[in-house]
Amino acid sequence: MTVADLSTQDRYPTRVDAEPAMIRRSDPTVWPGVTAGPATAEELAGHEAKGFHVVEGLLSPAEVQTYWRELERLTRDPGVRADERTIVERSSDEVRSIFEVHWMSELIAELVRDPRVLDRARQILGSDVYVHQSRINYMPGYRGTGFYWHSDFETWHAEDGMPAMRAVSISIALTDNYPFNGGLMIMPGSHRTFVSCVGETPDDNYKSSLKEQWVGVPTEDDITKLAYEHDIEQFTGQAGSALWFDSNCMHGSGNNITPFPRSNIFVVFNSVENALVDPFAAGHPRPGFIASRDPAPILR
Repeated sequence: MTVADLSTQDRYPTRVDAEPAMIRRSDPTVWPGVTAGPATAEELAGHEAKGFHVVEGLLSPAEVQTYWRELERLTRDPGVRADERTIVERSSDEVRSIFEVHWMSELIAELVRDPRVLDRARQILGSDVYVHQSRINYMPGYRGTGFYWHSDFETWHAEDGMPAMRAVSISIALTDNYPFNGGLMIMPGSHRTFVSCVGETPDDNYKSSLKEQWVGVPTEDDITKLAYEHDIEQFTGQAGSALWFDSNCMHGSGNNITPFPRSNIFVVFNSVENALVDPFAAGHPRPGFIASRDPAPILR
């Protein structure tokens, strides 16, 4: 079977049947091909087993302050706020996410190319990589709403045309992550199972799903099965820490009803050998600022 055959074959069908299904993953989690980089053998083994790993202190306190000031600058810029790449909260009209942020900010573009980040992504995916998606997530105190349980890959496969589970995300905390301020919850080992979803993809689904997702989420029965099988862990820790997690990890977050905001820089790296094709369960691809269709490798 050729590479072209693999890119167009739908090994993870979703949103096509009346009943959901659990499909065993057929892709590696840590891909062969790149041996040099900052990730240790122990970290890569942990990532393979759990689907994620944490890097404490990726950013220094001074760097955290620099990026926090950049986040504040972006959220206060009227031009950025009016841009279609900025998503606001449904209820409060506060900024929720700013997409394609590595094109808006040279500081974040430099972070994407930083060897501490780029070289670890290359180790995990076993090839050169490009940015599939970047954004800043801002969860303000009291009014920040969470994300329901989901696998990113399900959406990227269905709506963007990502063929294989050869993408990895990094979430870099710009604020302290407590168990009580809407921290990300993740099911260790859930990355080995693809959970198909039911329901057709509406046209321009992204316009509502980026605020609150209804299509492409698993059933409560499937979430319960995964939770009892894998348990739930939560990403907590000081600002500057980073969570690397596989594209198929089941994860979500609760609302933030505390005074303490939770913000992070979020970057998705995709292998240049896993370029997007036509969506597997949508009429047309989402905009490029949500899912880049340019697989040119990132160079330092």
